[in-house]
Formats: sequence, structure tokens, C-alpha cells
Amino acid sequence: MLFNERYTSTLITGANGFLGRYLRAAYTGRRLVTLGLSGCDFNVDLSQVVPKFNGPFLKVIHAAGLAHVLPRSRESAQKFYDVNVTGTYNLFKGLEGLAKLPEIIIFISTVAVYGLDKGENIDESTSLNGNTPYALSKIRAEELLREWGKKNNVSILILRLPLIAGTNPPGNLGAMIRAIRRGYYLRIGDGCARKSIVLAEDVARFIASCPNISGTFNLTDGYHPSVREIETAIGSALHKKIRHIPFPILRMAARLGDIFPPSPLNSMKLNKLTSSLTFSDTRARSEIGWQSRPVIEYLESLLKE
Repeated sequence: MLFNERYTSTLITGANGFLGRYLRAAYTGRRLVTLGLSGCDFNVDLSQVVPKFNGPFLKVIHAAGLAHVLPRSRESAQKFYDVNVTGTYNLFKGLEGLAKLPEIIIFISTVAVYGLDKGENIDESTSLNGNTPYALSKIRAEELLREWGKKNNVSILILRLPLIAGTNPPGNLGAMIRAIRRGYYLRIGDGCARKSIVLAEDVARFIASCPNISGTFNLTDGYHPSVREIETAIGSALHKKIRHIPFPILRMAARLGDIFPPSPLNSMKLNKLTSSLTFSDTRARSEIGWQSRPVIEYLESLLKE
């Protein structure tokens, strides 16, 4: 786990992850050191091991983390803390072993830290009320980063991302694409709820050229497409018809779910599925030069890659 590189290198953790692959592409032709579970310059499980670096880095992009998994036990819930919090702490310990610390650490966080199921133009001043293991681990990791950055005079840039669009995306967007491709997707209600989303390629390009600045920023595509727009674009690209369940039927099923808790649908879940949830990136656009493209215009090309 020793690697020599001059102080012009960028270190990317989670380099083989979904966003990590886009980050690597954005750094083509530049000095780059990668860290991941396998196939990287450093094959390290940060949740278990403090990496031994030999040669400082100008910039560190901390994209390693656990997400898109619903914990089904106490042990799986603990995994979020191990990867997202302990992993961040172990990264710090590895960097502290260097003769020179990086100028900036860029941390990939999530809008899940706000803990909201609905709302529009939610900005960075909103309280962090996320209470899932994923959200809590990201909140704690953000705290650790700010404390460590202040103590060591290192800039800390925290980017809170919504749904991320790209080739073979993880999470809810990936699940939607798979369901539409296989023909068993059903639209919930009228699909008018708007959701924030962002292109992975835009995030990676921005990070590769972003200023050396501290702060916390939401990043989105600035358009916030409706669920219907996303479904229609995917269905059109895959030549699949989108069927839907009328809202009166959904409301009846949700009321039954309120009476019989094991049901997969209840009134609270229905409200979440049919409510808009969007985040403001105005601060990022005005303070750090964030620019983006509407995801809806690129979904078809992403599905063909």
C-alpha cells in the first residue's frame, strides 16, 4: 500500500464506485491516485484499515461510502457507520502520516441528511433531521470533516447530491430503469411530483476543476423533472409503455395499509411517493460556479451507453 507521487496528485477514494468511474474519466491525463477495495493503486477497505500513503496529495476526493442499501439488521445498520464514519476517520489517520497535508478534501455527501420526504427548494440552511443509518452516518462524517479541516487548516468542500444519473445508476433511479425495461413498472398516481436529480458527469467535471474553497453545497440539474417526465423519457428510450395505477385505487390501498401494517403501501408512503422533493443549488451556482445540464435531455443517451 505504498505509492510515490509528487504533490500535484489527486487522490480519489471509492474510485471504482458509480461516481468514482466518472471522476476517473474527468481526470484523464492528469496525475491521479486511486483507492478502492480492488483494482486500484491502493486496495484498501477504509472501514477496517488505515492506508499507508507515501507521497502527499494536492487534493483528496472522498467518494468512498455505503449507500443504496436498506439495512435489515443491527449489523447491516452498523455497516453504514463503519464505512462512512470509521472509513473517513481512517482516511484522516492515513493523511496525517504524510509530511504535507492536502490543500482540500472534497466529500461526497447526500441530501438525505435533511431527512425530508417532501418540500421544494430546500437549501443548505435547513436543519439536518435525517434519522436513517445512512443519513446519520453522513451527518457524522460531515462533522468529522469540518472538525479535522479546521484543526489542520485544510479546506473542506462538502457536496450534497440527490439522485445521480449516469450509465447503470444505483438506487431508486436504477430500480426504475430495471422495472421499466422488464415491463413491470407502474406509475404511482399522475406522476406530477418533481424530484431533484443531477448528472454524474457534471458532478465529476465540476470537481475536477472546482476552486479551493470550504463550504457545503447542494448540487442539482437546476430543472427538477417530474416523475412522469423521467418515466416517459426512460420508457421512450427503451420502447416500453408506462402503465399507471389510478390515484383512487392507490388511496384505497394505502388506507388498507394503515389498518394492516405489513402492507407495502400506507398513507405515509403514498404521500412520500406523490410529493415533490427538490433542493436548491442557488448557493453553489453563485458562490462556486456550479453549472449543470438538465438530466431529462440526456437520459436516452445514457441508456444507450
